[in-house]
Amino acid sequence: MIWLPAMAIALLLLVPLVYLMVRAASAGDDVWGLIFRQRTGLIFWNTVRLAAGVGATTIAIAVPLAWLVTRTDLPFRRFWSTVAALPLVIPSYAGALAVIGALGPRGFVQGWLEPLGVQQLPSIYGYLGAWAMLSLFTYPYVYLAVRGMLRQMDPALEEASQSLGRGTFRTFLTVTVPRLRPAIAAGALLSMLYTVSDFGVVTLMRYDAFTRAIYTQYRAAFDRTYAAALGILLVLFALGLLAFEARMRGKAAYHRIGSGTARAPKPIRLGKMKYPALAFASTIAFLSLGVPIGALVYWMVTGTSTGRDLDKVPGAIANSLLAGGLTAVVVTALAMPVALLVVRYPGKLSRVTERLTYVGYALPGIVIALAFVFMGARFMLPLYQTLPLLVLALAIRLIPQGVGSIKGSLLQINPRLEDASRCLGCTIYQSVRRVSWPLAWPGIAAGAALVFLTVLKELPITLLLRPTGFDTLATDIWDATGAGQYGRAATSALVLIALSAVPTMILTGRNETRVPPEADLNQ
Repeated sequence: MIWLPAMAIALLLLVPLVYLMVRAASAGDDVWGLIFRQRTGLIFWNTVRLAAGVGATTIAIAVPLAWLVTRTDLPFRRFWSTVAALPLVIPSYAGALAVIGALGPRGFVQGWLEPLGVQQLPSIYGYLGAWAMLSLFTYPYVYLAVRGMLRQMDPALEEASQSLGRGTFRTFLTVTVPRLRPAIAAGALLSMLYTVSDFGVVTLMRYDAFTRAIYTQYRAAFDRTYAAALGILLVLFALGLLAFEARMRGKAAYHRIGSGTARAPKPIRLGKMKYPALAFASTIAFLSLGVPIGALVYWMVTGTSTGRDLDKVPGAIANSLLAGGLTAVVVTALAMPVALLVVRYPGKLSRVTERLTYVGYALPGIVIALAFVFMGARFMLPLYQTLPLLVLALAIRLIPQGVGSIKGSLLQINPRLEDASRCLGCTIYQSVRRVSWPLAWPGIAAGAALVFLTVLKELPITLLLRPTGFDTLATDIWDATGAGQYGRAATSALVLIALSAVPTMILTGRNETRVPPEADLNQ
C-alpha cells in the first residue's frame, strides 16, 4: 500500500516540468525562434559564466578554510569552524542589499568619502557584484561538505606522504585534495545550482541571468511563452550540472581498505604561516559576515525614522513562521512514504521514485512559481493566491530535503522491529506510527528544521504566489528595497538572520568531534 502514495507524490513533482513543456509547445514551431534568439544566447552565456565563476571561487575559499580548521593548529579553530558556516544564514538578496547600501551610488561609504574628494566609487553592478555576492554566501556548501569528509578521512596516507619527504603543501595538493573530490564536487554542485536558481542577487545587481530574464518576461509580457522557453533552458542547464557533478565524482573508491580503526590526525603546526592563515580566515569572515551585517545595522539605525517604518515587520515575522511551519509539516508528510519505499522496498522502481523527488533541486524556484501561477489561474481558481497553493509549491521545491533526512534515519532502524510489530497484528501504518516514526524522529526533526529555515529565506515562489497582503520577511525586504525604505528592509533582514542563526549554529555544531587532548592545540 506504500507504493500508491509514494508514486503519486513523485508524479506531483513533475507538474512544473509538464507545464513548461505544454506552454512552450503551444507556440508550435515558433518556440525554436524564441529559443535561438540572440538575447537568449547572451542570457545563457551570462548564466554559464556566473555559475562557473561562483563554483571555482567557492572551492578556492572553502577547501583551504576547511583544511585549516580540521588539520592544523590554527588559533581558535573551533571558533573559525563555526563562523565559516554562518554566511548560510544570510539570504543572498539581503547581503546584496547591504552591500549596495554601503558601496552603491547612494551608499554611506560614498557619503563618508565625499569630503575627501572621492565623487564616485567604482560600480558594483553587473557580473562582478553578482559573482562576489553569490561566492561569499554560497561557499559554506563546499566548506561543510569538505570539512565533514576531512573529519572522517584516515590521515595514514598523508602521513605516509610526509614520511617520504613531501612537504605539507605538496601533500595537501597531491594526496588530500584528490581524496576530497566527491565532497568538493557535491558542494560545488549545490553552490552552482543555487547560483543558477538565484533571483534576488542577479536582479539587485542588474545582471541578465536566466532567473531575472524569466521574471522580467513574466511581468512585462502578456504572452508568457518566452518565459516558459527560458524556463526549459534553465532546467536543462541545471540537469547538465547534475550530470557533470556525477561525472566529476566518478566511480573511484574513497573508503579505507585496510584494517584497524580510523584515528584523529595530529594537527599540523603552521609556524610562521599561522598569521597569513588567520588573516585569510578573518578576511572571509569580515567580507561574508561583517560587511553585510554592519551595513544592515547602519541602515536600520539611520534609515528608520518613525515606528510607521516598521509597522509591517511583526506581521511579516508571523507570516514567515506560519509559512515555514506549514511547509515543514507538509514536506515531512509527503517525504515519509517515499523514504519508507526506498528503504524498505529497494528496487528499480523505488530508485526511480526517489530520483523523481529530487527534480525539485533541478527546478529553480521561479520556474515552480510560474507553473503554479498558470495552474492556479486556469485550473485551481479557488486556490489561486491562497496559502495552501503557496505551501504546496514550496513543498515541491523542498521535498528532497525531507526525503534525504528521513531516509538517513530509517536506514539506521533494524527492519526486524517493524516485522515484529506486523507479527503482533499491527498494520503497516500502525507500525510506521508506533515504531518507525519514534525511532526516526531525530532525522525527521532535522529535515523539518532545514525546510523551515529554507522557507524563511525563500523569495521567488513566495513573491509570485503569496496571498494578497501576505508579507513574509523575505518579501518585505524586497518590497521595502523597491520603495527605497532601506531602514525597514534592513530591520527585516536582521530579524530574518537572527531567526535563522541559532538553529543553524546548533545544526552545524552538533557534528563537531572532540579532538584528543594531546592534539587540542591553541584553542
